[in-house]
Order: sequence, then C-alpha cells, then structure tokens
Amino acid sequence: MTIETITLGGGCFWCTEAVYEQVDGVVSVESGYTNGHVDRPTYEQVCGGDTGHAEVVRVRFDNERISLREILEIFFVVHDPTTLNRQGNDVGTQYRSGVYFHSPEQQAVAREVIAEVNEASGGRVVTELVPEQNYSRAEDYHQHYFANHPGAGYCAFVVAPKVEKFRKTFRHRVKG
Repeated sequence: MTIETITLGGGCFWCTEAVYEQVDGVVSVESGYTNGHVDRPTYEQVCGGDTGHAEVVRVRFDNERISLREILEIFFVVHDPTTLNRQGNDVGTQYRSGVYFHSPEQQAVAREVIAEVNEASGGRVVTELVPEQNYSRAEDYHQHYFANHPGAGYCAFVVAPKVEKFRKTFRHRVKG
C-alpha cells in the first residue's frame, strides 16, 4: 500500500468529505482549512471570509488502488469548478475551488486534469492550483458531518444529491 495525500477545496467541506468517504481506495478524509494567513483559525473566522482560508478536505488514498487522476476526475464531477468563490448558495472566498498539491508530481497531474476540464467547459474553470500551506484540521463536529447528520436540512438537500451523483457516475468506485 502506498498512501498519498491531496487537499481539495470544492465549496463546503461537508459535501466533499461525504463523497470521498465513499470512494474505494480512499483511506481517510479530514475536513480542514488551508492557504490562509491566520494560524489555526476557527470555523467562525473562516466563515467571516477574512482569514484567506479555503474549506478543504485532505484525502488520503492508496495510489495502488486509485490514482490521483481518478481522485481528481471525481472532484471535478461533484463540484462546479466554473463559479468563482461559490458553490450553490455558499458564497465567499472560503468556498473557492482549489487543488492544493503536496508534490511536483501531483501538480503535474492536476494541471493536466484541469486543462482537460477547462477545455470541456469552454475555458471557464476557476480552480486554483497551488501548494498546500498553513493547513489546520477543522473542529471535531465538522468531521464525518454527513455520516453523523444525514437528516439535517443542509445534508438532505445539498450534500445528499452530490453523494448520489458520485454514486451514479462512479458506480465502480463506490466502497463495497
């Protein structure tokens, strides 16, 4: 087993986390904040939009079972990479689309996938591609949020459809 980590910002971290927790080959998913200028920000600070952080998930995966390319292909299907600083009703720089790489090799793969998605979308991709910096884990109550609160309003109406889209589009990648 070869474990690799990639950090992804696809809007609200509850949505992205819920999807990747169901992906075969993913070892763990952690919600957090990255690429801002405040050390160890709180959720409230990040939501205020003044810390510069993005809501993200750190995805640890076995790259012998699933490739980074496949991780990114899922990412670009389950969120909208063409809306700047917004996903649905979630608006602000903390909801920006981003791939925060951990190595030059990841950067190269991500650059290729982003170029393909950009071409397919008519050049509208706004996903940032930068190294992960100043990451901090989100508070405990954000971890496994959808799994712990599937009936909550936001989960039922926003998160669940994204999970269902993943399950239908990537049926072969759903954990057994």
